[in-house]
Amino acid sequence: MTVREVAVAAYREGLPALAASAVGGLLAGVVLGGMRAEFRAVPGLLVLVPALLATRGNVYGSLGARLATGLHQGLVAPELRGADARLYRAVAAAILNGLLASSVAAVAAVAALTALGGEAAPLSILLAIALLAGLLSGIVLSVTVVVVVFAGYRRGYNPDTLVGPIVTTAGDVFGVAFLLLAVRTVLFAAGVG
Repeated sequence: MTVREVAVAAYREGLPALAASAVGGLLAGVVLGGMRAEFRAVPGLLVLVPALLATRGNVYGSLGARLATGLHQGLVAPELRGADARLYRAVAAAILNGLLASSVAAVAAVAALTALGGEAAPLSILLAIALLAGLLSGIVLSVTVVVVVFAGYRRGYNPDTLVGPIVTTAGDVFGVAFLLLAVRTVLFAAGVG
């Protein structure tokens, strides 16, 4: 392949994912910007948001990378029907890692705010919000990762090129949307909302 052919192939694979990333990032920002009431109702939530969003991209990006490696090595078939047990174990491990990371982020946010003399909602509230948002976004992101990696691979794309932008964007969009849903649900259940 010539340098030009490699560049054309790279742009053909990468530009749609990067464009989706830009649009998704703007959408997540709009939702986040509309959460002013939730940030006032749950002190410390704003501190928790970057940690939750970062863990989504890291945990599910890792899942996508493992799947892409398995596809390249022939260890995983790009099929959902009759899928190998390794696929299910990888998805379950990613969701559990996401929940663990969400829990640690909630505890760290409360600890940091308390140590710095800042106002923080009770740990139970922030932990419930983090876990609910983590579970909901984890399920959706797992499905998104598997579908994007398998569909891209079947169409001849390098799944490694797709995983980064798509997973981080989906993590931001679904992470913010489910964070909003989790805040409203937890506040309603606590009798605050």
